[in-house]
Amino acid sequence: MSKFIGEGEAIISKKPFSFFGGIDPKTGIIIDKNHDLYGESIVGKVFIFPKGKGSTVGSYIIYQLRKNKKHPNAIINIESEPIIAIGCIIAEIPLVDKLEVNPIYNIKNGDYLIVDGINGIVRRIVK
Repeated sequence: MSKFIGEGEAIISKKPFSFFGGIDPKTGIIIDKNHDLYGESIVGKVFIFPKGKGSTVGSYIIYQLRKNKKHPNAIINIESEPIIAIGCIIAEIPLVDKLEVNPIYNIKNGDYLIVDGINGIVRRIVK
């Protein structure tokens, strides 16, 4: 979806995510108290969640994360919507969706992944 490559440890949520009001763009820490990853950092990780939700400002928040060097190294969605896609494109963050298997149930927190947004491929690396 966005034509970049990134890698890092997986951090997984089963809930849709809003970047606007859901994350502190200065720290990369999830601040939505109702989210299952509240208090967790996505910095340098592969952030996996079903889909985005919320305001179109979310695209700019993703870009702010990149400018502040507090961005995830890649994002994987079950199905991306325009807010997430545009944010990842302008922030040059790899984004893939619509994988053959559900990433939320086939990847574990802490798995080391390489996300190839050019070819839409995710590889798990055993260390």
